[in-house]
Amino acid sequence: MPRREPRIRIGSPAHTVFEYILMLIGSLIMAASFNCFLNPNQIATGGVSGISTIVQHLTGLSPAITQWALNIPIFLLALWLLGGQFGVKAAVGSVVFPLCVLLTSHLGIPTQNPLLASVYGGIGVGLGLGIVFRGRGSTGGLGLAAQMLHKYTGLSLGFSVAVFDGLVIVSSALVFTPENALYGLIGLFVTTKTIDVVQLGFNYAKVAFIISDHQDAIRKAILYDLDRGLTELNGSGGYTGESRTVMMVVVKQNEVSRLKALVQSVDPQAFVILSETNEVLGEGFKKHA
Repeated sequence: MPRREPRIRIGSPAHTVFEYILMLIGSLIMAASFNCFLNPNQIATGGVSGISTIVQHLTGLSPAITQWALNIPIFLLALWLLGGQFGVKAAVGSVVFPLCVLLTSHLGIPTQNPLLASVYGGIGVGLGLGIVFRGRGSTGGLGLAAQMLHKYTGLSLGFSVAVFDGLVIVSSALVFTPENALYGLIGLFVTTKTIDVVQLGFNYAKVAFIISDHQDAIRKAILYDLDRGLTELNGSGGYTGESRTVMMVVVKQNEVSRLKALVQSVDPQAFVILSETNEVLGEGFKKHA
């Protein structure tokens, strides 16, 4: 079967436009979630948006103004210290997200229950941010600040992000209440998990590594009975030093039991390692975007 070409070729003008559309859609979803759930319930889940919630409570300043006032200088500082690696998208994101917050500032408030607000707000922000990431974009803000901290202190990027988000949440505990900060942590956790779902999807699979003295029979069982391809890797025993073939095969969740049964029927002594993988691209699984 000939390989199908993607509908929109990566790098083409149409693909670039598509990525900017994803950035806009994601920013609108994030802004709506911020205005409907997080901001009115005084839940700061980190980032510049969390800072804008705190500033609004203290000064009455519109969150969009605070976000512009922070995003633009942070972007310019990152551009100066880290170089032009961020490109146009980070600049656009730094301006567009606060604009979306301003445009959706008059939306209604579906709930005043802080737990529901943190969960649904976290889902909405995670969904929107995941879509922005799918468009290879950025909303700027403390993400860029974390990259600067990472470069000049040697701290890991993940820890640098956690530092800034942690400072925002701790500040919300001082300005609002410790309970609000706990709701902020819930929202941040839900956001992180939702981004993973948007980025990786629900197509979980298993990768199996099989070592057996009956590799030919197992290979045939996988190829013809299970109807899955496999890859053979060259290895050697750590104790004996003998050369061994390691068979690697990726299967869907509903094929795991059948794979184990096939291997056991051929060689009950086979050594099998099963590991979860979040996304598999290629024939028989998910098509390349």
